[in-house]
Amino acid sequence: MSIEVVIYGAERKCASCVNLPSSKETMEWLEALLNRKYPEQSLSFEYIDIEAPKSGYEQLANEIIEEDRFYPFITVNDQVVAEGDPKVKTIYKTMDEIIHNQKIS
Repeated sequence: MSIEVVIYGAERKCASCVNLPSSKETMEWLEALLNRKYPEQSLSFEYIDIEAPKSGYEQLANEIIEEDRFYPFITVNDQVVAEGDPKVKTIYKTMDEIIHNQKIS
């Protein structure tokens, strides 16, 4: 079963994220990192521009804008794992839990 990683962001950086990589750069880094860490796992990555979201992603994209959330805003199988500066340990923990639960099912 595939794990879906979604990175929400925008071309312009949020005010507190000026010194961090862009949302797209974060997605590229995260994709390489997770594919190396979980080579046997089927992973899909999606970048969603919060200012012009794809169909099906509008609600969360609008919430990010309206609630002044930090981005990149990252979800793994619809679980929020990062907002702003992503923490690798938190993402790994969520990934490990999802993979463990898939093996049990």
